[in-house]
Amino acid sequence: MTRFYKEIIWQADKKTCPYPEALSFMRQQVEAIHHQQAPQRIWLTEHPPLYTAGTSARAEDLINSQGYPTFEAGRGGQWTYHGPGQRIAYVMLDLTQPHGPLPARDIRAFVQLLERWLIMSLQELGIDAFTREGRIGVWCFDRESGLETKIAALGIRVTRWVSWHGISLNVSPRLSDFEGIIPCGIRDYGVTSLQRFNPALQMEDADRALLKSWTALFGPVIHPAATPAD
Repeated sequence: MTRFYKEIIWQADKKTCPYPEALSFMRQQVEAIHHQQAPQRIWLTEHPPLYTAGTSARAEDLINSQGYPTFEAGRGGQWTYHGPGQRIAYVMLDLTQPHGPLPARDIRAFVQLLERWLIMSLQELGIDAFTREGRIGVWCFDRESGLETKIAALGIRVTRWVSWHGISLNVSPRLSDFEGIIPCGIRDYGVTSLQRFNPALQMEDADRALLKSWTALFGPVIHPAATPAD
C-alpha cells in the first residue's frame, strides 16, 4: 500500500475543463493524498477563457473588457489568464516525501524545480527560456519582437504539505486575451507562445516535452485509463 501512495498519476485532458470543476477536483485530491487515500497526480488540462485571482491580486490590475468570468483561485500570486491553447499542469504532490532532487518539506526548492521543469521542457521544443530575479514565471526573448516576454506562469498552494495548482504554458492561446489583466502585476513585459516560435507546435508536442522533462527531473509516472474530465 505504501508504494501505491508514492506513485504519481500523469494524465492529460483532450478537452477543456470548467474552472470550478478543476478547483473541486483538486480539493478532493489534496484531502485524499494527505490521508494516503489516493496517489499523487499531475493533471494536464485546459480551461475556457477566464481570469483567476491569486492571494496577492489587486483590483486595479483587472481590466477584463471581454467580460470573461473571474474566480478566486486561492493560490499564491496575482491575476492570471487561462484559456484554450494554454496547457495547465496541476501538480498535486505529497511534499513530506522527496521527489528526485526535491527534498521533503522545501517549498522554495519545489518552486525552483517547477521553473526548471518548464525551462527543460521549452528546451526540448527548441526555445531558450530563463527566470529573472524579482519576476514570477518563465521568460524568453520573443521571436517577433526580440523583447523579454513571459511564456509560462507559476502559482501554487500547499495545504498540509500537499501541493496544488501549478503551472501554465502558452502553446497557442489568443494573446490578446492577456490584455484583460496586468499579468502577475508586471506591467512592463508582454506574453508570448510556442507558436510564435514555431507555428507547427501543437498541444501534443508540449505534452510530450513536459512528460519527458518531468521524468528526467523527478522520476517515472503512471498513465491512467481516463481523466477527471471524462
